Amino acid sequence: QVQLVESGGGLVQAGGSLRLSCATSGIYFSINAMGWYRQGPGKQRELVAAITSGGRTNYADSAKGRFTISRDNAKNTMYLQMNSLKPEDTAVYYCVVDATTGRYWGQGTQVTVSS
Repeated sequence: QVQLVESGGGLVQAGGSLRLSCATSGIYFSINAMGWYRQGPGKQRELVAAITSGGRTNYADSAKGRFTISRDNAKNTMYLQMNSLKPEDTAVYYCVVDATTGRYWGQGTQVTVSS
């Protein structure tokens, strides 16, 4: 059974940093890409950052220069380092895996940035 477990969310002041982690298990097939989505209050879910199996990264304009996505294949874990956080970054952040068998989602972790 595929499991994606996010951690690292919490409450932080504007300008602060958080590092989200996504631990994966039960994936015994090819992963095309992994990424982070978020959904803020009253907003649609949006892509924040993605990383391909080859290590190519892609960021939303709102995340460029502040967020860094990475993965540790040995630990089956993906990370999102978020710096210079803003109140508008407040959202539930979801880990996503795009594999040959489909797309898998984590349950999400709440990030709240206070002004």
